[in-house]
Amino acid sequence: MSVPENHYHAVQFYKDDASLARTVARFFEEGLRAGEPAVMIATPTHTKAILRALSESGCNVRSLCRTGQLQTLDADKLLALFMVGGTVDEVLFKSNVGVVIERLCQDRKPCPIRAYGEMVDLLWQRGNADAAIRLEILWNQLASNYEFSLLCGYAVGQFYKETRDPRYADICAQHSDVLPA
Repeated sequence: MSVPENHYHAVQFYKDDASLARTVARFFEEGLRAGEPAVMIATPTHTKAILRALSESGCNVRSLCRTGQLQTLDADKLLALFMVGGTVDEVLFKSNVGVVIERLCQDRKPCPIRAYGEMVDLLWQRGNADAAIRLEILWNQLASNYEFSLLCGYAVGQFYKETRDPRYADICAQHSDVLPA
């Protein structure tokens, strides 16, 4: 499955945590200023850095989190809810991530959201490229039920020798936009 038409699903290959934080903060800030709720699915370290970058850009992060306009989730904990034996369980993914989106959009229709995720990067780093690709595909399928713009982050260092690996091309093919490091 490729990216659905009119669905923004970008991948950011990042060099360092600071550049990732700035990119994700800009992505969120644009949506938040337009009234779009946002969800961040990241490691605790990246969550702190992105929240700091958002705050430095003038966003009131405490207020956004308190009102539910911005939600943060631990990528490893969410992964644990739908990974079964090293593979992505489609039903568990759709039910768990769908609940997150529905919670963000409670009492709001229409409700385009902004989402940043790095669960795919965690899978790739752990040598489970097939699960990372499957997860990208499932996000694209989810776009037929929910309106969201999705930004995925992958550390560019892990792709240094793998850009000729066909799975790298598969990752890029699952995105509407590929943002270079």
